[in-house]
Amino acid sequence: MLLAIDAGNTNVTLGVFDAAKLSHRWRLRTVREQTADEWGVLMRNLFSLDGVEPPAIHGIIVSSVVPSLDASLRSMAKRYFNTDPLFVTHLLDTGIAIRYDNPREVGADRIVNAVAAWHRFQSACIVVDLGTAITFDAISNVGEYLGGVISPGIAMSISGLFSWTARLPMVDFCEPAQVIGTNTVASMQSGLYFGFAAIIDGIVERMTAELGPGTRTIATGGHAHLIVKALRLVHESDEDLTLQGLRLIWERHRPNTAAKSE
Repeated sequence: MLLAIDAGNTNVTLGVFDAAKLSHRWRLRTVREQTADEWGVLMRNLFSLDGVEPPAIHGIIVSSVVPSLDASLRSMAKRYFNTDPLFVTHLLDTGIAIRYDNPREVGADRIVNAVAAWHRFQSACIVVDLGTAITFDAISNVGEYLGGVISPGIAMSISGLFSWTARLPMVDFCEPAQVIGTNTVASMQSGLYFGFAAIIDGIVERMTAELGPGTRTIATGGHAHLIVKALRLVHESDEDLTLQGLRLIWERHRPNTAAKSE
C-alpha cells in the first residue's frame, strides 16, 4: 500500500492506495509546528480507526508547498513507517517537461496536478485548483507544463472582507439560492460564489484561446465540487486529482513495488 501526502498551506491531505484504488482519505489542518512524533501518532490513530495496518505501507510520496513541514514529515516516515519518502520537486522525472522560465518556482502540487490531468486526458488541458490560492495550470497537447495563473483563494477573500471592513461578518462559502441577496450575509455569499465563478470562467476562456480548441479543463480542491455547478466552461471536478497524480509519479519511480497504473 502507498501513503500519499499532499501538504498545502491550509490543509494536509492523506491518501492510502491499495494498488490503483484510493481506499482511504483524510484531510487535516496544516500545523507548521507539528513534530515528527506528533505526525506519527496522528497518522497511526487515523490508520487504527479505519483499520489500516501501518506495516502494510510499502512507500510514502509527498507533495509539499510548506518547506517547514518537510523535515518533520521525512523523519516521521523513517521513524514510524521505516521508509524514505519520495518528495516531488521540479528535478524529479515525472514524465512532464516543465517549460516555466524558472522550473524551481513551480509548486510541487502544480506539477502533480499536471501529471494527473495529462494522464487523464492525453491532450491539452487546464487544471483549476481551488486551494489557499486558486491556480490555473496549462498542459500542452504533447504533455508539457507551460505555466498558468495564480489568483487569491476563496478563504483568503472571505478573511480579507472580514478583516478589512468594520461591519461585514465572517461568512461560509456556499451556493446561494439566488444572485440578488436580500441581506448582508446572502449578498456576500452571492458575491463570493458568483464572483469566483466569473473569475474562473473568464481565465479558463482566455487560457483556452491560447492553448487552442479541444482543450479540456478539470477542477480540484476543497470547493471544486461546489463551484463547478455555476461554471460554464468547467464541467469536471475531482477532489482526489492531486493524490492520483502522486500515485502515478510513485509508480513511475517504484515499478517493482507499486502497482502499474490502469
